[in-house]
Amino acid sequence: MRRRHLVALLLTALALGLLGAGCLDGEEQSATPETVQGTLPTSTGLTEQLPAMKLTGDATAGKQVFETAGCKGCHTLADAGATGTVGPNLDDAKPDKDLVITRVTKGMGAMPPFAGQLTDQQIADVAAYVVQATGGS
Repeated sequence: MRRRHLVALLLTALALGLLGAGCLDGEEQSATPETVQGTLPTSTGLTEQLPAMKLTGDATAGKQVFETAGCKGCHTLADAGATGTVGPNLDDAKPDKDLVITRVTKGMGAMPPFAGQLTDQQIADVAAYVVQATGGS
């Protein structure tokens, strides 16, 4: 019991010491500098320009890619008759073109990257197909 009281006393003293040292005393502190040097990157997340993003995809060719590249085994997409449950249900997700291109190119989670297995044009095609089939943007 004595040890518990000693530990509680030490923790209280530590907390009071922090308050007395200026931490949590209500004074405004800022971790940001007054001036910023340099520039911020213009590319964040999905706005990265992957080669396939610069191409115009063909949804008809993309359906062929979707059906032969293994997409059906993992994803649900009614238009393709796909009922996979490993990856997201594309009918529900309605991903946009950039998201499809990014995920197909780089992979994520259980999805492997297809860069090197599919051409940039095939990736653009499958993205066009998924967007068309799901009503994504």
